[in-house]
Amino acid sequence: VQLQASGGGLVQAGGYLRLSCTISGRAFSSYALAWFRQAPGKERDFVAAIKWSGTSTYYADSVKGRFTISRDNAKNTVYLQMDSLKPEDTAVYYCAAVAGFNRPPRAPSAYDYWGQGTLVTVSS
Repeated sequence: VQLQASGGGLVQAGGYLRLSCTISGRAFSSYALAWFRQAPGKERDFVAAIKWSGTSTYYADSVKGRFTISRDNAKNTVYLQMDSLKPEDTAVYYCAAVAGFNRPPRAPSAYDYWGQGTLVTVSS
């Protein structure tokens, strides 16, 4: 299983970006998918996750109401729509996948597969 993230860039505060993560490999629809982020000098933090079925989504409190995670199983792709961006959202964003959980975990260590990361920079 390989994950390829894209869509990062430089945006002003209040702006928006949409990240995409395309997953290759079999049984995409059976994986829970998540986005994490890591700012310089900080740990990798949970941002959002979506169940394998797409019926439930989960968010960190810091992004709730501003970010939306979604998936298109026909395209083997997970998205993260980021609105009302703030300078504190600046980080490298990673997509991740794991099988075998009904509810996606929030711990990075639980995930088996990772994308390479895409940098999001929000200027004030």
